[in-house]
Amino acid sequence: MSALLVTASRGQREARLEPISPEAYRAFLASRAGSALGPGFLQCPSWAEVKDGWQARLLGWGPEAGPGAGELSGVALVLLRQLPGTRKYFAYLPEGPVADWTDPDIDGWLDPLLRHLRGCGVFAVRIGPAPAYRGWHAAALKARTGPGRRLSDVLASEVDPLGTAVADRLRARGWRRCGGDDEDGDAQPRYVFRVPLAGRSREDLWQGLNQEWRRNIRRAHKAGVRVELGGPAELPEFYRLLRITEERDGFRLGRSLAYYERQYAALNAEEPGRMRLYLARHQGEILAAHTMITVGRRVWYQTGASADHRREVRPSNALQWQMLLDAHDRGAEVYDMRGVPSTLDPDERPFGLLRWKLGTGGQVVETLGEWETPLSGTANHALYRAFQLYLARR
Repeated sequence: MSALLVTASRGQREARLEPISPEAYRAFLASRAGSALGPGFLQCPSWAEVKDGWQARLLGWGPEAGPGAGELSGVALVLLRQLPGTRKYFAYLPEGPVADWTDPDIDGWLDPLLRHLRGCGVFAVRIGPAPAYRGWHAAALKARTGPGRRLSDVLASEVDPLGTAVADRLRARGWRRCGGDDEDGDAQPRYVFRVPLAGRSREDLWQGLNQEWRRNIRRAHKAGVRVELGGPAELPEFYRLLRITEERDGFRLGRSLAYYERQYAALNAEEPGRMRLYLARHQGEILAAHTMITVGRRVWYQTGASADHRREVRPSNALQWQMLLDAHDRGAEVYDMRGVPSTLDPDERPFGLLRWKLGTGGQVVETLGEWETPLSGTANHALYRAFQLYLARR
């Protein structure tokens, strides 16, 4: 893994490149400035070790020469995938870069990034800007479910002006939102579910749950469901339950046990406790297992799995409640339950996942999604068109 410092040019100043270490990258993520940018786990250096088959670059933006020079102001994990039969690469920054999207001069740090990647043989770049676009409170969505309805049919509870401004700036610079209005064009979920934790007590969190969730948690505790932390030894059982869940719920993540073992080892080597495996036992048997990831003051529920039998003791509700409490105790500002479908039709199979998460009383957030652009040059544009055709046929 290589690491470079990219100092964004301002006005007529030239960009400056210097090598930095992964340790410097991680130090920035842990700093006050880095934490304020809300980095996600997909932009941690350890994620490069999880993504088998990709090359990785670490990039960091620094200030102009002068007082405080050498301090980072933003970072990016760039994953590079070689286009078969060529020496050209597709660059992917999952949920990145970690940068100040409020800066009206985004060219000051995007242009150096594109120039650097073009020099690395990259023909196209995909990014995942951090700002949210709009959000819907759980109560508003519950009242508006129905046949054929989707999130876009409901007036948003909140619209983030920053997200709108960033989208406009990217479009003006030739970036294209992957899939347009179709979230299937994104590699990462465009719609996510988030439970706010900042400024709330445990009692607030409990009261935020709907009656069904509170009843199910009580039922799990009364039935003797016990929640505990697992470790690497329990990952095979987690994976077995995940395959059962995929078959039952009609989805396929396409990941192997080795993927989760690599993820658990890499994230926890970077910071002990960064990835946790929660287990729900009943009468000595593991009935459900969920993973949780922490970076700074953000916590994610990443993947959940459960058995087909004894579902009446509600092990998954017990797990999620404990994970919410642990995230709260760690000082997290938000508990991100990751992706949800855009359907509000109760007769559609994916709606069940959204309905379950709505019970926690949080909100659905539409992120800006992922954006792509080909790099300058006729050959790069031609390769990008060929790449799009290749993806469309898959």
